[in-house]
Amino acid sequence: MADLDRIVRLKTVLARTGLSRSTLYRKISEGSFPRQVPISVHGAGWHESAINRWIADPGGYRPEPCKRSS
Repeated sequence: MADLDRIVRLKTVLARTGLSRSTLYRKISEGSFPRQVPISVHGAGWHESAINRWIADPGGYRPEPCKRSS
């Protein structure tokens, strides 16, 4: 069975990274922070594994290439 990747919400991401909300969204638009994933019509979150990768190497973070299913 594959490991499940938790979805974390904005408050948790801000607490774990120490970034401000505006800095977080600026980094997303620059491509230097993981993008959110939709979890409902009006809600979004982040994959915890992506946040952990960013925390491990904030300066060297690069998004993983999109995986397409055949």
